[in-house]
Amino acid sequence: MRAVDAIMECLKAEGVEVVFGLPGGANLPTYDAFVDAGIRHVLVRHEAGGGHAAEGYAKATGRVGVAFATSGPGATNIVTPIVDAMMDSVPTVFITGQVRTDLLGTDGFQETDTLGITMPVVKHSFQIRSPLEIPRAIHEAFHIARSGRPGPVVVDIPQDLSRADITYEPVTDLNLPGYQPTTEGNTKQIRQAAKAMASARRPVIYAGGGVINANASQELSEFATSDRFPVTCTLMGLGAFPAPHPQWLGMLGMHGTRTANYAMDEADLICCIGARFDDRITGKLSEFAPHAKFIHIDIDPAEISKNIPAHIPIVGDCRNVLRKLIKEYRALEGVDTSRTDEWWQKIRAWQEKHPLRYEDSTDAEIKPQYMVQALYEASGGDAIVTSDVGQHQMWAAQHYHFAKPRRWINSGGLGTMGFGLPAALGAQVGCPDQTVVCIAGDGSIQMNIQELATCSQDKIPVKVFIMNNGYLGMVRQWQELFWDKRYSHVDMGSYPDFVKLAEAYGATGMRLTDKTTLVDDMKTALATDGPVLVDVRVTREENTYPMIAPGQPARDMVG
Repeated sequence: MRAVDAIMECLKAEGVEVVFGLPGGANLPTYDAFVDAGIRHVLVRHEAGGGHAAEGYAKATGRVGVAFATSGPGATNIVTPIVDAMMDSVPTVFITGQVRTDLLGTDGFQETDTLGITMPVVKHSFQIRSPLEIPRAIHEAFHIARSGRPGPVVVDIPQDLSRADITYEPVTDLNLPGYQPTTEGNTKQIRQAAKAMASARRPVIYAGGGVINANASQELSEFATSDRFPVTCTLMGLGAFPAPHPQWLGMLGMHGTRTANYAMDEADLICCIGARFDDRITGKLSEFAPHAKFIHIDIDPAEISKNIPAHIPIVGDCRNVLRKLIKEYRALEGVDTSRTDEWWQKIRAWQEKHPLRYEDSTDAEIKPQYMVQALYEASGGDAIVTSDVGQHQMWAAQHYHFAKPRRWINSGGLGTMGFGLPAALGAQVGCPDQTVVCIAGDGSIQMNIQELATCSQDKIPVKVFIMNNGYLGMVRQWQELFWDKRYSHVDMGSYPDFVKLAEAYGATGMRLTDKTTLVDDMKTALATDGPVLVDVRVTREENTYPMIAPGQPARDMVG
């Protein structure tokens, strides 16, 4: 069969049901194979939209997301989603077309060194040199993308090789001797961790996106409730532990709760599970958690002690390690459960003194925090929520309470504006029976708003709620706080008219300006058939608080 038909057989063998992409000259043979393949293809309007849609699909379903692009500008347009997937450990496979082999190195039309460009930002990449390599490369790409620490894999296929005839046999033996992730965790280290947790008087469990990637949320809750361990999650880890919950401290980090950050600052033992101590969590690194010892559980050995030295390092899959940790903890004798009484008294005092708060409007004006709360009420807290990047993202993380994993989908590590709408598109395709909403900013939404056309054409009923303050809000906030209010090029003006734009794309457009009817109006939007774009006008200059100023310790939070 043709090599491109073999690609389709490989995708079906990997369980792929949908591909997001855009055809071009170098991948035309592959698109010809779609005609008879029986695999759903979603035609996006920009390759970046296809890449982010594949991410949204992967994050919502836990399966590998797949995106196709042609050579040259098609390939370079998906670089941002590739980097985004790398930063957030998203299992994705990107298959790009390439110019014919006789044109490689000649600066041929739409030739780009896709492997050279993407090599620093992928988990692995394949440059096909012979059509016989294609089936094995596809299967290895999926195996690498989903196993160990998940991540993006690129397969670059020259056009002439994709057209070649090959003898296709299913690949059943994947032997990658140089790639053997450690998944079980060292038993001795796990036993030490259990003993350390049992003796800690001020413990905190700090969980990240790795818990969700490992499908370990149930195990996290089981371990936390095996004693009275306080739990905080990163932005990427929200939903890994049910919120609200008596042991839930809220999100930690730059815009986390005071309680979570103060607890980390005064803890004597921090158990980090599937997180990486990034700068948005630690603040001033030299003053981070000065009284604590650290247990660090992670599938990626490169993350252990990268930023914070681990006293008890455990390399392994979070789910496997937590199961063993629960067993070891329960086997301990004489654990004094009252040892954390004073710690919980302190935590409750922080929670009472420093709840998330804001000054509500006295008229019909909509505060951005209330917008998120209203959406939580209107949706019953039971939606898959994607977001773009900025103030709206932080307010959503603070005020929309995620009780389950894979309900909060956003760009954490790279902070990609334009992520939210295509990610919602992908999540909706992967979870057709779920309500999927995107919380966007008026700046971010315009970076991939063309995907509304994809939603309309494919009848993908995502609901987009734009938190419209007429600014690049987070940049404006930083200019206010750290640049003496010298606002420089952050005013977005009154363009476009989002209601008219939605209608032009075949979606329903709505504009909401009244706080008193907001919940009911949002319920109407959610109940409307097809894709809906809702322009919610909010207070123009509202800041996201609390906040750890850049380079400052958590104990010096402001706002």
